[in-house]
Amino acid sequence: MLNISPIGRNCSHGERVEFHAYDQVHHVRAEMVRVLQERFGEWGLRFAIGGMISIDCFPKGWDKTYCLGLLEGEGFEEVHFVGDMTGEGGNDYEIFSDPRTIGHAVNNPDETLALMHTLFNV
Repeated sequence: MLNISPIGRNCSHGERVEFHAYDQVHHVRAEMVRVLQERFGEWGLRFAIGGMISIDCFPKGWDKTYCLGLLEGEGFEEVHFVGDMTGEGGNDYEIFSDPRTIGHAVNNPDETLALMHTLFNV
């Protein structure tokens, strides 16, 4: 996987927060994903928005669902997935919406912790 960041991976925390707010309004990464997919999709590459500042690039089929094939036949009754970028175009979308998982959308670590308490009594 290749991780692309329009603002740069070395940005400060403040710059990260500022870019994320700007991106929420101006959809910089969504437009980049659209153009990248248009230009390079025929090469078997996929692009997905990830985190606050980045875009993930990976070969088709190498998204987060790849691990599900490794779990098949291992005897798990359920596979839960928890993610924050679960909408179409987000880097959690494919595994979140895969019929082999029970997907849970969260917005922050506190929501994840509350979900773990609810689901698993931990």
